[in-house]
Amino acid sequence: MPNQVHDQHSAAQITPTLADQLTSAVLVLDANLNVCYANAAADAVFSGSSRRLIGAPIDSHLRYSSFDMNLLRSVANHHQSLADSDVSWVFHDGKAITVELNASVAHFPDLRNSVLLEVRQVDLIRRINQEQAQQHQREAAQQLVRGLAHEIKNPLGGIRGAAQLLHSELASEEQREFTQLIMAQSDRLRNLVDRLLGPNRPSARSPQNIHAILQRVLDVVQLELRRSEPVCNVVISKDYDPSLPDLYISGDQIEQVLLNLVQNALDALRTDALRTGALRIDSNHSAGAEDEAAADKQGEKQLVIRTRVSHQETIYGKRYRQCALISVQDNGPGVAADLKDTLFYPLVTGREGGTGLGLSIAQSLVHQHAGKIEVSSRPGHTEFTVVLPYVDATQENRE
Repeated sequence: MPNQVHDQHSAAQITPTLADQLTSAVLVLDANLNVCYANAAADAVFSGSSRRLIGAPIDSHLRYSSFDMNLLRSVANHHQSLADSDVSWVFHDGKAITVELNASVAHFPDLRNSVLLEVRQVDLIRRINQEQAQQHQREAAQQLVRGLAHEIKNPLGGIRGAAQLLHSELASEEQREFTQLIMAQSDRLRNLVDRLLGPNRPSARSPQNIHAILQRVLDVVQLELRRSEPVCNVVISKDYDPSLPDLYISGDQIEQVLLNLVQNALDALRTDALRTGALRIDSNHSAGAEDEAAADKQGEKQLVIRTRVSHQETIYGKRYRQCALISVQDNGPGVAADLKDTLFYPLVTGREGGTGLGLSIAQSLVHQHAGKIEVSSRPGHTEFTVVLPYVDATQENRE
């Protein structure tokens, strides 16, 4: 009997200690979805203490959730279980995470209709999966395009050659117009195939200041926006890390990548924008979570270009001591759900009149620099991040 009492007492001590040693966040919610219990891992996920969590509705800690938290009520009311493996949460401080969520009925004598919520943060897993998916997309697209290019360019050369010979034989200028049209369209199709293939080899590289490249990009889009009719009310903010070292890159190629990303963001904002107002470039503005929320409330379209340094970054399985992160962020409608998995395939576009080549070419150019492009998107927040490793000329030649 003493041993049994001792075992019960030990079990009572072990239960909360065991819960605090779990790597998954565990929360118990009452019928009104107020937090009644949170383990140590939950404190880490919500970046706060149990004292702040307990007693407050769980959705009060979130600015955005891709999962409708009200569905948790059906777990207790109808004794159902819920699971979602890809839930995006954004907290009030702007921190965004991806979690795997499981909800089931909790049984406690003094707490009726309670819910046991298990949350596991899966950002790293999602990031690795996204990286692998992009690599497979790029390889598959390259094989497809090379095969198509061979099948298209050979007969295309014959068509253009025949049209050229016919053009020289024709005396009538009216008839020559038709052969000129054939040659012009043949050249256009050949250029399209060449763009799909991308450059055969990397262009010359040298140390480049990424902020100077970004300024050239902004000069181009600023001119385009001022010419656009009607003028869009877009705030472009620069949030730069001035200590960023120079990158050993092809300035022209990276400029093309960033120009494509900025133009895509502006196109998304233009589609979703208020059609009145004027362009405003806010070059000294550091856009944080509060500014993003304020912009949403005011209906203001915002594009943020951000630069940072990341340490100990892994790109396609290779570890780099230091990388530059160049992010292009907008508060537009987000990437369409049916495009997310095929975003970097050639000829895939969600824009009317778009070629679907921009992101495919951008990914190819960044890959030639041993880098990658990361994407996160939800309604009101889309962010493309170009990750470029710091390598010198000696490393480049060795690779």
